[in-house]
Amino acid sequence: MGILAMLPIIWLIVALTGLKMAGHKACLIALVITIVEALFLWQMPAIDCATSAVEGFASALWPIILVIIAAIFTYNLTLKTGAMDVIKQMLTGVSADQRVQVLLIGWCFGGFMEGMAGFGTAIAIPASMLAAMGINPLTACLVCMLANAFPTAFGSVGIPTVTLSNVTGLDPLLLAFTTVLQMVPFMILVPFLMVIVGGGGLKALKGMVGITLVSGVTFVAPQLAVARFIGPELAVIVGCVVSLGCTILMARARKNAPVPEEYNMKSGQGQAKAIDGRTALVSWMPFILIFALLLVTSKLAAPVNNALAVFSSSIQISTSANAGATSFSWVNTPGIWIFLAAIIGGLIQKASGKVMWETLVATVKQMSKTIVTIMSVLAVAKIMTYCGMIDNMAALFVGLTGSFFPFVSPIIGALGAFITGSGTSTEVLLGALQTSAAEQIGVSSFWLAAANSTGAGIGKVISPQCIATAAAAVGLVGQDSKLLGGMIKWVVLELVLASLIIGLLGGILPPILGLA
Repeated sequence: MGILAMLPIIWLIVALTGLKMAGHKACLIALVITIVEALFLWQMPAIDCATSAVEGFASALWPIILVIIAAIFTYNLTLKTGAMDVIKQMLTGVSADQRVQVLLIGWCFGGFMEGMAGFGTAIAIPASMLAAMGINPLTACLVCMLANAFPTAFGSVGIPTVTLSNVTGLDPLLLAFTTVLQMVPFMILVPFLMVIVGGGGLKALKGMVGITLVSGVTFVAPQLAVARFIGPELAVIVGCVVSLGCTILMARARKNAPVPEEYNMKSGQGQAKAIDGRTALVSWMPFILIFALLLVTSKLAAPVNNALAVFSSSIQISTSANAGATSFSWVNTPGIWIFLAAIIGGLIQKASGKVMWETLVATVKQMSKTIVTIMSVLAVAKIMTYCGMIDNMAALFVGLTGSFFPFVSPIIGALGAFITGSGTSTEVLLGALQTSAAEQIGVSSFWLAAANSTGAGIGKVISPQCIATAAAAVGLVGQDSKLLGGMIKWVVLELVLASLIIGLLGGILPPILGLA
C-alpha cells in the first residue's frame, strides 16, 4: 500500500518534470487521483473524503492564501508608487565592490524580500538589480538562488513553518527554533559560496572574509532568538534587517580600501541621485509597518496578543475520525496586518484608492494559479493524512531505511520542493510523513519536521518554476539548463551536508534541547 500511496506524488514528478504540465493543472489531477485512491483503495467514506477536502480548501484560504495575496500586494504597490526604485538605489549606493553588492542585495535584501513576499520575488528582484548593475545575468541568478534556499522556511511572513505547524500539530515556536538551529551551518556557509560564485572563484574571498562572516552570523543569530520567543513570522525579516545593517556598517568601514579592478563597479555608482531621509522613510514605510504590527501583536506583547486571541473560532470541518477541529484567527493573523500596513504605507506614498484597488485585483489575477495549486495540495494532504496514506508512505520509507531514515529525510523534502516549487506546498505534502516516520523510529518529530523544511529550501531553488522565474527576471528565457547546471553542484553539496547534520545529530541535540 505504501507504493500506491505515493501515486499522487509520482504523478506530480511525471507531470511537472516529464510532461512539463502547469503546476495548478498537475495538482488538480493529483487531487483527483488522491480522491479515487482514498475512496476505493483505502475505503474512506465519501463524506469523510469530501469534508477533508473542504478542510484543506479552508486552511489554504485562511491564513495561507490571505498572507500570500497581502505580501505580493504590498510589493506590487511599492512598484506602482516608485518606492521600490528608491529602495534599490539606496542599496546599490553603499559600495562600489561587486562582492559587497552580492551580499547586500543577494543575501540581505533577498532575504528581506523572501520574508516579506516570497513566491519568486526574492530571486527575481535582487537578480534583476544585480544584472542592472553590470553583473553577468547568469551569475546574478546563481548568487540569488543560492541565497534563497534557507530563508524559504520563513518566507511570506513565516507561512511555510506556520503551515507545517498546522499540518503536524507541533508547537510553532519550538518548530521554528529547531528549523533555524538546523540551518545555522548553512546560513554561515552560503554567504561565502555567494562571494565565490559572484567573484569567479576562491580568489574573491581575499579581503572579504570578515564582512562575509559578519553578514552570515548576524543573519542567523537573531533568527534563533526571534523563532524561539516570538515565532516564525518575523524570524527571517528580523535576521535580514540586522544583517543588512551590520553589512552596511562593515562596507562603510572599508569604503576607502582599494577595490580590485575586476570587482569595481564605480561606473554605476556615479549615476545615483541623492536620497533624503524623508524619501527613504516613506519608501520603506509599508515594510516598517509590517514589522511593527507583527511585533506588537505577537506573543512577545502578551496583553495585545491575548486580547486579539478572542477573535477566533475552532470549527470541526472534516468528519473523519482522525481529524480534529480547525482553528481560525480572524483578526490576529499576519495577512490582516500586512494588508493594513500596505494600505497605510500606500496612502503615505500618495497612492489613490483606485490605484490600490487595481493593484489588488491585478495581484489576485497574478496569483490565481498559485491559489489553485495551494488549495489542491492542501486538500491532497488532508485526505492522505486522514485516510492513512501518509502513514503507509512513512512505513514504506522506514521499512526501506530503518534507523537511517533521518539521513534521507532532507532528501525527501528536497524532492517535494523540486516537484512543487514551493516550500509551503512541500510542508503540506510531506510534513506529516516526516513526523509519522519520526514516531515510528523513535526520533524527535520536531527534528524531522524541521528536516523537511531544510531539504525543501535546497530543492526549491532548482525546481522548474524557480529556474524559470530567475531566467525571466534577467532576460535568460530559454537558458534554464545553464542555470540548472550552475546550481546542481551546490545543491548536491548542501544536501550531503544536510543529510549528515540531520542524521548524525538527530539523536544528540533534540534530547538535550527537550524536543520530543
